[in-house]
Amino acid sequence: MNIFRRLFKIGQAETNAAIDKMEDPIKMTEQGIRDMKLDLEKSLEALAKVKALAIRAKNDQENHQNKAQEYQDKAIIILKKGHNKEMDAAEADRLAKEALMQKEAAEKQAEQAKNESEKFDNNVAQLQKNVQTIKANISNWENELKTLKARVKVSNATKNLNKQMAELDSAGTVSMLERMKEKVAQEEALAEAYGDIANANKSVDEELDKAADTSEAKADEELDKLKAQLGMNDGKDA
Repeated sequence: MNIFRRLFKIGQAETNAAIDKMEDPIKMTEQGIRDMKLDLEKSLEALAKVKALAIRAKNDQENHQNKAQEYQDKAIIILKKGHNKEMDAAEADRLAKEALMQKEAAEKQAEQAKNESEKFDNNVAQLQKNVQTIKANISNWENELKTLKARVKVSNATKNLNKQMAELDSAGTVSMLERMKEKVAQEEALAEAYGDIANANKSVDEELDKAADTSEAKADEELDKLKAQLGMNDGKDA
């Protein structure tokens, strides 16, 4: 069939040229499936018509066989009437002979109808086989189409990722990272320096506060005053 010749030219120059031109394989496959479905419709239509012819041939065969039997029965009846003197014997023989001739013609027609019926039955079997083959191919191609669509998605994603990786400036990225590390090191050193300065200022202030602290001398003075009031500093005065 034409559809199979179209779809199975994968190894031929025309298909290779189409692939070289980067034609969309998904669209090509979808079109192939549509063509196969059209062929399936035509095959189903042809199958229905041939089945109708086969049915008609079988009916004709039965009708002719029935007519042959009817002529046979009529010849017997006519001969019996002639034998029983119910009609002229010569006329009975003539009519019986005519009935037998009609019977023979009906039998020939029945045989012809039988041959046609067998031929149509063979055609029906072949068409049914073709229909099943087309249906199976449509199913296979539809499954192939699903797989192809999935592969296209994966290949596009992979291609885009590889393209991004190929366009990535690795040298520039490494240089940028080195500058960032240097900047962070500078910031950390600066923070440590500010910490040292803060600690140094704090130590000086503590030393000054300690040197200028008069709280202990004042406490001694207050203690002496209290002892004097209590009369407890006689020994000290002596």
